[in-house]
Amino acid sequence: MHRRSFIASAASALAFCGGRAFAVAPAKMTVYKDPNCGCCHEWSKAMAAAGFSLDVRDTDDLAAVKARLRVPADMQGCHTAVVEEYYLEGHVPLEAVQRLFRERPPLRGLAVPGMPPGSLGMGDDPQASYDVYAIPAGTGAPYVLMEIRPRKG
Repeated sequence: MHRRSFIASAASALAFCGGRAFAVAPAKMTVYKDPNCGCCHEWSKAMAAAGFSLDVRDTDDLAAVKARLRVPADMQGCHTAVVEEYYLEGHVPLEAVQRLFRERPPLRGLAVPGMPPGSLGMGDDPQASYDVYAIPAGTGAPYVLMEIRPRKG
């Protein structure tokens, strides 16, 4: 059985048996962040709480990490995480990460440019409003994968 088939089967079984949504989460995430950034720390804590095994690396040269991963300049955020073949740029919400690993689209990664108030790590406010972008693996411009908008009610 191929590795992906096995992983997909195992994830389906866990989901069917009432497993948490993050039963499909990869085991290891490397987070590159500024050593003095508190919001990056909060975002990382949320990923750890969701089941990722974190390798947090403080660096004074995030630009080099972003350049190596080919993160578009207008998509750059506060920190950069790498999980399997994907990167997560900035304050990507947990629901977008879950969707990424559920669907496994042909992307280089997801990005939340800048530091949107209320995003995960920036207060995690249910009234936050920002977009999560998908960065295609081949050619093509980033596009909005998910809109985060205030919850009603």
